[in-house]
Amino acid sequence: MLEPSGVKTEPAPADRLDQWPSRAALLHSYQTRHMRLVTILLALLGLALPADACSRTYSWDDALRAIREVETGGLPDHGRGARGDGGKALGPFQIHAAYWQDAADRDPLVAAQSHSVCLKDLAYSRQVVGSYMRRYAKAETARLRAAKGTLADVEKVARIHNGGPRGHRKAATLAYWKKVRALLP
Repeated sequence: MLEPSGVKTEPAPADRLDQWPSRAALLHSYQTRHMRLVTILLALLGLALPADACSRTYSWDDALRAIREVETGGLPDHGRGARGDGGKALGPFQIHAAYWQDAADRDPLVAAQSHSVCLKDLAYSRQVVGSYMRRYAKAETARLRAAKGTLADVEKVARIHNGGPRGHRKAATLAYWKKVRALLP
């Protein structure tokens, strides 16, 4: 390169194309910065979560207590005698005849009594719910019964209870789940 005075000068190292970082080096630099930012954000979010949020486990009793509270709104005597849906849903868990029949088809102890027993018998109603869930949420029910259930396990059980066998996939059961979630320890 010639200067106006006629003196030849070398270009500055930064101006030379062979001195620029490679495409791979630029990508690596970007990814590294991006990962640092993500790591920092996750760490900050982790500080905002309760200490037991990731390690909390739930039991079958936790799940059923919350479901019962949502179903019968804290009525006296744990919802015994409660009737809903025009008298079709009975007892503490508001069990419909089709739900009961599904449970009775698979459990001789449930089949030994009638749907009407759900109206006043809390233990029997719990048995009906358990039988139904052993069919449609088998693994989740097993973990909850072992007091090793996750929040996702309680959610699936609650949404199936509210929306039927595929209730955990229905958007219509999300509002119900939020009510149950609010009542969990």
